[in-house]
Amino acid sequence: MGELTLSDIAEKMKDIDFCMLTTVTEGGQLSSRPMSNNRDVDYDGDSWFFAYENARFIEDVQANDQVGLTFAGDKSLLGKPGIFIGVEGKASLTKDRLAFEKHWVDDMERWFPQGIETPGIVLLKVQASRVHYWDGEENGEVKI
Repeated sequence: MGELTLSDIAEKMKDIDFCMLTTVTEGGQLSSRPMSNNRDVDYDGDSWFFAYENARFIEDVQANDQVGLTFAGDKSLLGKPGIFIGVEGKASLTKDRLAFEKHWVDDMERWFPQGIETPGIVLLKVQASRVHYWDGEENGEVKI
């Protein structure tokens, strides 16, 4: 069993831009879609994602706040598999402008052309309860 800390996980997450966000649909099905963490990973167990409030998965989160995040890192130069990180957590939504400013990066204008003033923008927070990881040699869990 591995012994990575939350700080170790954060360091590895800095190199992984996109993850898969999994929600539970109205019918109880699992649904996943790619999300960018914008390399906003001074990771304390919270992940932040900008979205549009009319996105289908926002309804999923409002009905069932239990979500999963899956990150996959690139393999090393020597061929060792990259790290895989699975996060279980609770999602919440905010329209707080100060939170927008804190987590905004300029590259986000690709999806939100008016920046934090884009109509319908919302910030999704995933507060982790457990983090699992596998790196080809060791695996483990960090409880938050």
